[in-house]
Amino acid sequence: MKGKKIDLGSSACAIARSLSVVGDWWSLLLVRDALGGARRFGEFESRLGLAKNILAVRLRKLIEEGIFERVPSSDGGARDEYQLTKKGEELYVVLVGLWQWGEKNTASPKDRRLIMVDRQTQQKIARLEVRAKDGRRVGPRDYTSREIGAGS
Repeated sequence: MKGKKIDLGSSACAIARSLSVVGDWWSLLLVRDALGGARRFGEFESRLGLAKNILAVRLRKLIEEGIFERVPSSDGGARDEYQLTKKGEELYVVLVGLWQWGEKNTASPKDRRLIMVDRQTQQKIARLEVRAKDGRRVGPRDYTSREIGAGS
């Protein structure tokens, strides 16, 4: 039995709140394609193979959440374009992390057809690392969460 979707937008957990904004796969794929240069509705539609009605709903939600904004066409045409806001561009770190996790955990080396490279040097992007303020590497068992103000 399917239950009612829970609203995570007011959760104390930042991960839950983030998923309420970009937790469906289409949202992150739209951000990925925008970072890759897509700007028009038709570009997103053809790159993703997404039905127009679903694409329109996703873009509208991402605009409401401040991830995308509609702007006049760069070529002066009648149709608006979609561009990432600063908030939307900051999702690149999430996408790099997902890419790197996926390279390691979802496909064999023979299935990999793309690598993520630095535009300037064309060198492969280094693996992301989480670091403490003092520079130490923080691993998956080296962190916890606490209430703001507790122990400060």
